[in-house]
Amino acid sequence: MPTTARAGTPAGRAADGADPWPTIDLLRAWLDADRAHDGREGLLLRVLKLSEEVGEVAQAVIGATGQNPRKGVSHTWDDVRSELCDVVITAMVALRTLTPDAREVFTARLAAVADRSLGGTRDGSPSAPPTP
Repeated sequence: MPTTARAGTPAGRAADGADPWPTIDLLRAWLDADRAHDGREGLLLRVLKLSEEVGEVAQAVIGATGQNPRKGVSHTWDDVRSELCDVVITAMVALRTLTPDAREVFTARLAAVADRSLGGTRDGSPSAPPTP
């Protein structure tokens, strides 16, 4: 991974931990520097990586619940949480690969989903009924 980070912080880690996008940019650049495929094929493979990560979530859930009789309980719920984070990170890197405006695209989409799902509020409380 590149070593360009503020003094006192590990390379690639956001200094305050609140904004993941600088780290996502570093991860994308790191992946781009060592990729085997460029262009459309490289982009498709980066997006397909999400399927692999989602499969690892499924494997961890199956392992945490002991659903595979041959393996028994092979994972923990901490493993599931870690794998879910890997999905989020992979999706963010893929989005950043698609557009330099990933932060804005994500923020707009999150707002649209919140408005649709929460009825126009973002705190989970029901929105006021329309006045007649």
